[in-house]
Amino acid sequence: MPHQSSARKRRGGARPHDASAAETCDRDQLTHYYRQMVLIRRFEERAARAYTQAEIGGYCHLNLGEEATVVGLMAAIRPTDYLFTNYREHGYAIARGIDPGRVMAELYGRRDGVSKGWGGSMHLFDMDARLLGGYGIVGGQVPLATGAALAIDYRGGDEVVVCLMGDGTTNIGAFHESLNLAALWSLPIVFVVVNNGLGMGTTVEKASAEPELYKRAASYRMASARVDGNDPVAVRSAMLAAVASARGGRPFLLETVSSRLKGHSVVDPARYRTKEEAEALRSSDPVAAFAVRLHEQSVLTDEAIAQVDADAVAAVAQAVAFAEASPHPSVGTLFDHTYATPVPNDSQRLPGQPLFEPAPLPAIGAPA
Repeated sequence: MPHQSSARKRRGGARPHDASAAETCDRDQLTHYYRQMVLIRRFEERAARAYTQAEIGGYCHLNLGEEATVVGLMAAIRPTDYLFTNYREHGYAIARGIDPGRVMAELYGRRDGVSKGWGGSMHLFDMDARLLGGYGIVGGQVPLATGAALAIDYRGGDEVVVCLMGDGTTNIGAFHESLNLAALWSLPIVFVVVNNGLGMGTTVEKASAEPELYKRAASYRMASARVDGNDPVAVRSAMLAAVASARGGRPFLLETVSSRLKGHSVVDPARYRTKEEAEALRSSDPVAAFAVRLHEQSVLTDEAIAQVDADAVAAVAQAVAFAEASPHPSVGTLFDHTYATPVPNDSQRLPGQPLFEPAPLPAIGAPA
């Protein structure tokens, strides 16, 4: 039976976000945003270094160049809202209030990490912060986030689900299926596409028939907007509007245009950009640009900007020290939080007994 949402359905349309309508921020807010951006930048730079030193295993995807988008998005949601991300999530975890030491410890595969050392870079999870995972499968988080929004709607809560993804995810089936259901059932969810211009090494223009990705929401009569992802204040303003729409039962698609400064992952040499394109990216660095802006507005002095950087470097050094001091997880915890039922170890399992036995299905008509 089709789900009937308690919220009133309304038609939406695609539109660019009017940055001139962005809400003003006071000095403390602007300074806080800059501090977060610098902290994320220094954290990611240190993570890249640790990866090359083999301190971090597996894969490692960084938020370098996307700091303004990260901070602006997280500034617009409540602590009670839920966040689903893809595998490029370190900065979001930090901006969500998770201690950088716990994030770094997870990258190091240590027991004090947010996923107890078993998740690594792509699978951060913290229920207290309502960060319900980074996901290594492209688009794997989209239907799950939509399901969470459905659960909120059934329960009658006022929380909003924020589902982050890259531009490449907009070309998979689950993206369209999820947007269709969210619009059909008026679910409280904001889909955020962080468009860095490149899906792996392929440009959006060569991979998407409609490269202005926010316009895809029109197929589902869903409200949408595109915003400059290099401006944290504009991103926050656009996200506030998106969240307000979703909290009222009108799902929203927000596209933030924010180019990453490095390759797809730490091991990606990023040779698909021309020399001129690489230089243009460096000249439009959002962290440096925001520092100049705050200096010109007399929000921060040169000394204050230098102190923010020094504080960030010290905080990251402390995070690394915490990670290095944290023990490795015990092999005996390998199956913890993996299956819904306990899995016996070898000493407890009977000869011929399978490693995992699913619970029997209830009889037809019997209570689950």
